[in-house]
Amino acid sequence: MSNTMVEVEILLVEDNPTDAELIIRALKKSNLANKLVWVKDGAEALDFLFATGSYSGRQVTNSPKVILLDLRLPKVDGMGVLRRVKNDERTKSIPVVVLTSSKEDRDVAESYQLGVNSYISKPVEFDEFAKMVSELGLYWLLVNHPPIVAK
Repeated sequence: MSNTMVEVEILLVEDNPTDAELIIRALKKSNLANKLVWVKDGAEALDFLFATGSYSGRQVTNSPKVILLDLRLPKVDGMGVLRRVKNDERTKSIPVVVLTSSKEDRDVAESYQLGVNSYISKPVEFDEFAKMVSELGLYWLLVNHPPIVAK
């Protein structure tokens, strides 16, 4: 699913394979998963975004249109990823949507303080979850106008 040399529209950062599959399936149903890269932890997300580690051949300027970010991640948590993304000139304009099971007020507050563009708690019901992901993808990929980044 991930050829790191092609244009990436969605970077999915999710360690739970079941949630990732639900997200990918919902995006495929809306024809929005063709240019999706799924990484399973925060360290891999940072390697992808900053073209390091196993992604060292990638161009940093080939940024995704949106990052779907879970907060509870191994290696580097979602807040750490968000902090790095929003503190780097090369990546700070990438929209980040926190998509998490956490409804903790402190997580919501800290996410917005760090510059998240949207905070969404994952619905428990499958149909509701699929509908929400589809609408999320449609908005960030087709409706939203991201800033033009010089390459």
